[in-house]
Amino acid sequence: MAKKVFFSFHYQDVIDFRANVVRNHWLTKPDRQQAGFFDSSIWESAKKTGVAALKKLINEGLHNTSNTCVLVGSETFKRRWVSYEIMKSFEKGNHIFCVHINSIKGKDSKTKSQGNNPLYYLGFSFSSDGKKLSLHDYVENKWIKYPDLDGWNVKEVDKKYRNKIYRLSDEYEIYDWIDDNGYNNFSNWVK
Repeated sequence: MAKKVFFSFHYQDVIDFRANVVRNHWLTKPDRQQAGFFDSSIWESAKKTGVAALKKLINEGLHNTSNTCVLVGSETFKRRWVSYEIMKSFEKGNHIFCVHINSIKGKDSKTKSQGNNPLYYLGFSFSSDGKKLSLHDYVENKWIKYPDLDGWNVKEVDKKYRNKIYRLSDEYEIYDWIDDNGYNNFSNWVK
């Protein structure tokens, strides 16, 4: 059965056509079941409505999804709202995975070198008592409290997991659309 996937991306990659190659690849498949997903993305143009409205829109876009696919272009890791979509997906319990898209030819018929993995810049930790999960942002080579979303209470974790920051990049996979044959393998990346 096809899963509902939320796509997170930098809008520039839509303009350059790379993001849409991944988001629309199902159109050339015989049916949606073979593609393995339904697209549940929102468009970044809604940013003009303000911070609270955009967070609400993202939260609604993530509703009823089970996967979040982060399309990684050159500047994706720097985008505040991509980070929020990832952290909100993490809080929701979505399966998160990234796909490098700079190997896809853009509207200029050129490829680019891989962009930085946005999951490398996001992390989480457990409190000293093991009952709270906190979120972190890696900025200028140091961890800070993630500004757009608070942590949450969790079932107590073992002492060995406490007071250490874990990068999301160590928890979730990243693929390359071309090198990892995304057209044929995307449905396997969706859980």
